[in-house]
Amino acid sequence: MESKKIVKGNKKTIRGWIFYDWANSVYNLVVSSAIFPIFYDTITKQRYAKQLGINVEDLKEGQTILVDFFGSKLSSSVLFSFVLASSFLVVACLSPLLSGVADYTGSKKKFLKFFCYLGSISCMTLFWFNDLPIELGMFSVFLASIGFWNSLVFYNAFLPEIAEIEDHDKISAKGFIMGYFGSMLLLVLCLIWMQVLHQPAKYCFLFVGFWWIGFSQITYKALPNNVYSKKPKVDNILWRGFKELKLVFQEFKKTYRLKRFLISFFFFNTGVQTVMLMATIFANKEISWPEGSGNSGLIIAILLIQIVGAAGAFMMSRLSEKIGNIKTLILSVTIWVGICFIAYFVKTPFQFYFLASMVGLVMGGVQAMARSTYSKFLPENTSDHASYFSFYDVTEKLGIVLGLLFFGLMEMVTGSIRFSIISVAFFFIVGLILLFFVPKEEVEVKLHEDYIPK
Repeated sequence: MESKKIVKGNKKTIRGWIFYDWANSVYNLVVSSAIFPIFYDTITKQRYAKQLGINVEDLKEGQTILVDFFGSKLSSSVLFSFVLASSFLVVACLSPLLSGVADYTGSKKKFLKFFCYLGSISCMTLFWFNDLPIELGMFSVFLASIGFWNSLVFYNAFLPEIAEIEDHDKISAKGFIMGYFGSMLLLVLCLIWMQVLHQPAKYCFLFVGFWWIGFSQITYKALPNNVYSKKPKVDNILWRGFKELKLVFQEFKKTYRLKRFLISFFFFNTGVQTVMLMATIFANKEISWPEGSGNSGLIIAILLIQIVGAAGAFMMSRLSEKIGNIKTLILSVTIWVGICFIAYFVKTPFQFYFLASMVGLVMGGVQAMARSTYSKFLPENTSDHASYFSFYDVTEKLGIVLGLLFFGLMEMVTGSIRFSIISVAFFFIVGLILLFFVPKEEVEVKLHEDYIPK
C-alpha cells in the first residue's frame, strides 16, 4: 500500500488538514442550519396547505404542519429531528467497525474520501427535493448527514498524527475558524443568488456539493496515505478490523482520564448539537419576524452566529493556554445552560439576535476545545487514532440521537417546541457536573502488541 512519510508540525500538511473544515462546513451551515431548514419548512407548509385546500397565507402562525410519511402523520419538525436522529444512529454503528479497518489497513484517507463524496453528492440530490415524494427527499437528508459526520471520524483522527500535542488546541481552533469563514462566504453567495438574482434556492444545494468536493482535494493532496506503513493481509479485512477495534477498546477501558472526559462530552455535546441542529426550526416557528421580511432576519442571525463563532473559537483556544482545557470547557458549558433557559422566553427578533450572539460565542469554542482535549488525552504511543476517534464519534452520535429524539418527543408530549429547547439544559447540567471529575493526569496504560506483520 502506498505510504507517504509525515513529519509532525509540517505547515503544508497542517494547512491541508485545516482546509477540510473550509470544504465541509458549508454542509453544516447551508444545509443543516440555514437554507435547507427554511426551504424544508416552506415546502412542507405548501404541501400541507394544498392538502387542506387553502392558501399558505391562511395557515395560522405557530400552526403545526403535518406531513404524510409512510402513511403516518407527523409534525414537520418532529420528522426532521427523527430523520437526523436515525442518520446519527447509522453513523454510530458504522464508524467503530470502519475505523478498525482503517487502522488495520492504514486507509483513513480512503474512508475520508468515500464519505465526503457520499455526503456531497447527497447534498446535490436535494436539488430535486420538491419534485420527489417526501420519503425520498428525506432519504437524501439522511445520506448527506451520514456522509458528513462519518467523514469527520477519519478527518479528526489525523490531528494527533500531523501535529505535536501542544499545538492541538490552536490547530483545532484554526480548523473551526476556517470552517466558519468558508461557510459564511458560500452562504453570502447563496443569498446573492436568491435575493439579488432571484434564483431558486434549490441550486444552493448543488453549490454546496461542488464546493465540498472541490476544496477537499486540497486536503487529499496534503494528507499522507498509510502513515504508519501498515501492511495488512487482504483476507477477512472486516474481521481483522473488528479485532483491531477490540484490542483498542481493551486499552481504552484502562484510560481513566479519557473515559471520564468522554462521559462528560456525551452529555454536554448532546446539548450543543441538538441546539445547533434544531435552532433554525425553532426560530422559524417561534420568533415573530416582521411582515415582508421573508427569511432575511433569520439568515442574518445565522450569519451572526458564524461571525461570533469564529471569534469564540479563537478566544477559547487562547483562554485554554492560560487556565487549561477543562476549565475553559466548564466556562463554555455554563454559558450553554444559561442559553437554554433564555431561549424559552425569546420571542422578538432583537432578543433572538442577542441569543444568537451568545450561541456563537461558545459554539465554536466548545467544539474546538472538545476535539483537541480528546486528542491530547489519547495514549501517546498509540497508532490507532481512527479507532480511538471512533469512540469519540460514537459517543457524539449516540448523544445526538438521544438529544434529537428527546427534543422531538418533548414537542409531541407538550405541544410546544419551547419546552423542547429548555429541556436540553438537562444535558448541559449533567455534562458540566461531570467535567469537575475529570482528573488532571492520566494513569499510564500498557498498549497491546501490534499483531500486524511487519
